[in-house]
Amino acid sequence: MALKSSSVCASGFDRSDRPDRLDPPPTTSPAVVPGSADVPAAAAGAGQTASQPQGGVAGFDLDGGHRCSRMAYGWAARTFAERRERPGEVALTGTGAFSNVLIFGETRLGITSDGIGSKIEVAERLRRYDTLGYDLMAMVVDDLVALGIEPTNVSNILDVDRLDERVVDELMRGLHDAARAARVAVTGGEIAELGSRIGGYGDGMHFNWCATAVGVLPRGRRPLTGEEIAPGDSIIALYSPGFRSNGFTVARRILEQRLGPRWHEQSAAGADDRGTSRTWGEVMLTPSVIYAPLIIDFLATGLPVHGLAHITGGGVPDNLGRILRVGSNGAILDNLFPVEPAVLQLQEWGGIPDREAYRTWNMNQGMLVIVPPAVEPNALAWFARRGVTARVAGHVVFGPGQVLHSRGREGGLLEYLHTGK
Repeated sequence: MALKSSSVCASGFDRSDRPDRLDPPPTTSPAVVPGSADVPAAAAGAGQTASQPQGGVAGFDLDGGHRCSRMAYGWAARTFAERRERPGEVALTGTGAFSNVLIFGETRLGITSDGIGSKIEVAERLRRYDTLGYDLMAMVVDDLVALGIEPTNVSNILDVDRLDERVVDELMRGLHDAARAARVAVTGGEIAELGSRIGGYGDGMHFNWCATAVGVLPRGRRPLTGEEIAPGDSIIALYSPGFRSNGFTVARRILEQRLGPRWHEQSAAGADDRGTSRTWGEVMLTPSVIYAPLIIDFLATGLPVHGLAHITGGGVPDNLGRILRVGSNGAILDNLFPVEPAVLQLQEWGGIPDREAYRTWNMNQGMLVIVPPAVEPNALAWFARRGVTARVAGHVVFGPGQVLHSRGREGGLLEYLHTGK
């Protein structure tokens, strides 16, 4: 089902009006979302449409991935009792947060794990490996900082089919550079040679790369679970160039179908907002921005922050939804960043509707910072002084989901219910 179209949603609104709630979803037929080719929103939840009953695009099952994540969490949660009233007790249960918090006496530690998926294939195609460390680092430390945790240490696992010392050195040099940018130490890791269990593109070393990050929650500070978010709060977006590390399976499939098996060598002229002669491979390999040290410094100012969302897999709807639904809040996002030409080009070639694009890619929104409205001017001024591209993307309302003014190819309004992750 979709959020019920109201006069605010159907005709737009002056930002100064700031409606404070979304109407509950209808109990009858779903609404038609303007600007989405008149495809009704599906009853099964955000991102599903009549033409894609399993969710996701191009055979990529986002909703199935969420179900598997919930399944894994369910089994993991049954182990929490093993550390109850012992060092390492789990502080957060059932929140769907970006990471978790462990209790060691008066100290609270955060922990999270992630990887960079099939972005690795782009590096294999270009035979350039020194930027992937930024992607891996961003995936874990930015998930930690979304809870207000300061990342301190990272461990990584590199699974390879065979060893190539030059490639390994390039990867680890990039991880070193990213660690210095993130202000963390790389204090553990493993390289496992697994033969035919690992595949990839071309005849070079093939690999998968994942990491675990830990960090500390400053004493006296509560984790930013979303409990403090309130209607009227401002949502500030931080700009993210490129695709970070999500939606590459879909993107690669589109590029190969359109440009052929050597798509990475084809010019991205017209789809490269830098106005350069980069290839599609170079565009897709754009390294991730690491937000963690910036956010830690922002939190240190003492300005009130009610929530943070790291926009990765599932895009804005799913990741913002994680923290909004804690307090039964919704959002109206009427001023997101414009989408880069490369994303729009992939949408066109792949026939990806805006509704699915916003759940497949981050659509150039890297991190969302939720602050009280009175803090908004000071927050924007602080980011500007740091040279960070930031804007007020919308505000929080009371309601079961999000209304998003699309900056994709179709435009119009998109409505998403919070379905859990």
